[in-house]
This record gives sequence, structure tokens and C-alpha cells, in this order.
Amino acid sequence: MKKEYSVILDKKTISSSIIRLTHEIYERNKNLDNLVLIGIQTRGMPLSKRIQMELFKISNIEVPIGSLDITFYRDDFRERLLVPQVHGTDILFSLDDKVVVLVDDVLFTGRTIRAAIDSLNAFGRASAIQLAVLVDRGHREMPIRADYVGKNIPTNDGEHIAVRLEETDKKDAVIIIKHDQLDKS
Repeated sequence: MKKEYSVILDKKTISSSIIRLTHEIYERNKNLDNLVLIGIQTRGMPLSKRIQMELFKISNIEVPIGSLDITFYRDDFRERLLVPQVHGTDILFSLDDKVVVLVDDVLFTGRTIRAAIDSLNAFGRASAIQLAVLVDRGHREMPIRADYVGKNIPTNDGEHIAVRLEETDKKDAVIIIKHDQLDKS
């Protein structure tokens, strides 16, 4: 099997997308005193920190931030053959009556977001949950849509989106990986 790589977003376009997402979040949620950001592990967390910093630049308000590990809430947890990497959840505040912005790198089938919403219930009853993603690649299996999208990148069968961030991968890039069958003749 041959793999082809194409860079879809570079450091500059990722930064621009995050700034735009942040402004959209701010416009929709003028009362930042009631807003919290929750990054879904692994790459949702650094994205939520970047959004937090941009919100601070706009408003001079430091929005609370937390991280969420949904590993054991996934509906395919028992089907996976690999030993899961658990990163831990770190939400040190109640979500009661808060507007929660869930932050993730890629929205695909919607199953990760469904698991995240299920796991948030342990931290209180939010007044609203909004979703911010860097990339929406389509192919939903659940009735879930993002409120804030950095870039829509429709994909085909055999394509995968890989997000690389400075904080976790030493560089910023969004890459589309195409898997092609090698000609066996």
C-alpha cells in the first residue's frame, strides 16, 4: 500500500483559522464570565489553550480551561485491539449553568463528540454545549455538527486527516493522507 501526503493547512493558515474561530466564539458569547473551554485529549487541549489566549487578547478575560479524556466513553472501546493511551481528565470547576465550548482537532463520524458530551455530565449540567473544531472532514454517523469550523475538508474513502501541532508534534500542519493500493502486476 502506497501513501501520498499533501499539506492542506500550514502554520500560518492554522493560526488564522484559530483566530477566526476565536472571534466567532467571542461574537456568539459576549458574556465570557459564563464560558469555559474544554479540550478533548490529545490535540483538542493545545487548540483550546490557543483559543483561550486569543480570547484574552480580545477581552482581557481569562476563560477557564479544562481537558477531557473520552477513552472509556467511546462506543468502540472494547472493539479496539490496541491498549488505549489514557491522558486523564482535568476539569477543576463545575459546569453547572456554564456555556461549554468543546474543542477538538478533527470532526469525522461524531462518535468522539457524543462520547465527550456523555462524559461531561459528571461535571455538572451545562446551560449549552458548543463545538469548535479545526477541521470538519464530513462522513457523520451521528447527528452532530460543529458550531465553529476552521476548515471544511471533505474526504473520500481511503483518505485520512492528520493534525500536527507544535505542542504535541513539534510543528503545525494539517495533512491529508491518501492510501492507494499498489499495482500488483
